[in-house]
Amino acid sequence: MAIPEHQLVTWSAQGAVQQSAATYATIKAVLEDPAAPYSNRSPSVFLQGSYGNDTNIYADSDVDVVISTSNIFYYDIDTLPDNQKTEFHRVHPGSGQYSYEQFKLEVTEWLRQRFGTSVRPGSKAIFVAGNGTRRDADVLPAAEFRHYFKFPNAQGQNYAKGIVFWKPDGTRIVNYPRPHSENCTIKHQATNQWYKRTVRVFKNMRNRMIEQGFIQEGIAPSYYLEGLLYNVPNISFGGSFQSTFNECMNYFASADSTQFTCANERHWLLREGQEVCWSPRDCAAFLSAVRTFWQNP
Repeated sequence: MAIPEHQLVTWSAQGAVQQSAATYATIKAVLEDPAAPYSNRSPSVFLQGSYGNDTNIYADSDVDVVISTSNIFYYDIDTLPDNQKTEFHRVHPGSGQYSYEQFKLEVTEWLRQRFGTSVRPGSKAIFVAGNGTRRDADVLPAAEFRHYFKFPNAQGQNYAKGIVFWKPDGTRIVNYPRPHSENCTIKHQATNQWYKRTVRVFKNMRNRMIEQGFIQEGIAPSYYLEGLLYNVPNISFGGSFQSTFNECMNYFASADSTQFTCANERHWLLREGQEVCWSPRDCAAFLSAVRTFWQNP
């Protein structure tokens, strides 16, 4: 028996945003304080994750914040022809002394000065524990990243701009949170405001499946659910949540999922062993469990 429409409508609702907005405002004000040691490094602070993309549900807790410096940038010029690589290195000789490691250290120490023992650095982000008026927050220090398509000269350069950060083991991670958010909003508008509501339905289904033992926690992160549904044709959304669900699942069953992209349209969605991609095995396990759960909620 399929999940009733009224339950899907409930699951489509956005979670509370007031405390999350207040948390972001507090963290942002601290990070943008002119007294911060990195304040002359052109820092940019913005939301990412469920609250940043308006796909948060009632169970979501952490507020994900990025602080990125454009004072330095890292790059990928591997696909440029040799003469353009030469021109790039002429324009950008790489003599700067400031580094991502210094920026991350300064951000960490500044947060410790302002929030004390509630600050705990993790493998990717810096965790700032909440209190009575503030939610938990994850602050990700990052630097600007540029993937170059051409560099005939400084005036004719063309590149995709994202962020880059490193894990403690030296693993480099490049991502594009702003294009991700922008593309999700465009998708939402193109589906007559059905896309983000459908993401919330799938997120609530995931949480219920975890509670009932259909899947293990961690195999279907929200970021990848947004990406999965981003690949569904716009015409599949609408009418009712039951019909939208069936259209989405039929599409997943017939489409070539190896060609699915993340919502940022810079990374493949499904690849094994890559930091920014969803494991195809986890995706398949999730979708199989969804089909079972749909009939036995």
